Amino acid sequence: MYLKVKVTTEAKKESFKKKNENMFEISVKEKPERNTANKRVVDLLAEHLKTPKSKIRIISGHHRPNKLFSVSENEKASNKQK
Repeated sequence: MYLKVKVTTEAKKESFKKKNENMFEISVKEKPERNTANKRVVDLLAEHLKTPKSKIRIISGHHRPNKLFSVSENEKASNKQK
C-alpha cells in the first residue's frame, strides 16, 4: 500500500490529519536535519496504522515536504526449511 504525506516540520504542535484513504497531512516539531523529522513521521504513521515501523519505508521525497511511503502488509517468509 502506498501513502502520500505532506509534512510540515518545526511546527509548534504536532498534528495528524487524514485527508482521504491514502493521503495525510502531518506536522512535527522536529527539524528537517539528520532524518529526525522523517523518523518522527514514520513513528506517527506506524502508530496510526497499528503496524510495526519496520514495515514503513520512504519511497520518494526524503528532502521534500511531499513524500511517498510504502507500507508492506504481508511479509514473505525469508527462511526456507531444508
